[in-house]
Amino acid sequence: MKNKKNRLQLILELIKTQRVGCQEDLVKLLAERDFKVTQATLSRDLKKLRVTKVATDSGEYIYIVPNSNDVKDTMLTVNQGPSNPNNSVGFVSLTFSGRMAVIKTRNGYAGGLAYDIDMSRPPEILGTIAGADTIFAVLREDVTHDQAMQVLQRFIPVNSVII
Repeated sequence: MKNKKNRLQLILELIKTQRVGCQEDLVKLLAERDFKVTQATLSRDLKKLRVTKVATDSGEYIYIVPNSNDVKDTMLTVNQGPSNPNNSVGFVSLTFSGRMAVIKTRNGYAGGLAYDIDMSRPPEILGTIAGADTIFAVLREDVTHDQAMQVLQRFIPVNSVII
């Protein structure tokens, strides 16, 4: 099991520090570090780590670990000028409409973020629905927007919220 733990840690490190675009490349990077894995094993590892693929501004696809503060936005935008610090976790904005919180993310981040919110089972949020870049979170009837922001700040930087 220790070998698997070390392999999972290495996969995370590689994805966070390099532009990895396909499983074949990741298998080669792991092999260079004496971790020989099959594509099937790697696929299970990526699923366990909740790794996803997103499009970069240049049109390539790379693996990311959604909602990781270690993922640098510079991996997604090469030579595109200064980046928004919120983009390091994929978050773009949060607005409220009645009992609904609308969370906008970079393309590809919404599913992972919605999953994290749902799996934490906060009593203030009944559930989420995610698209590619938007999440609808339904608030419980008696929950204020301020209470919802307190819950959501565990997952997103809420300092740029529009109420």
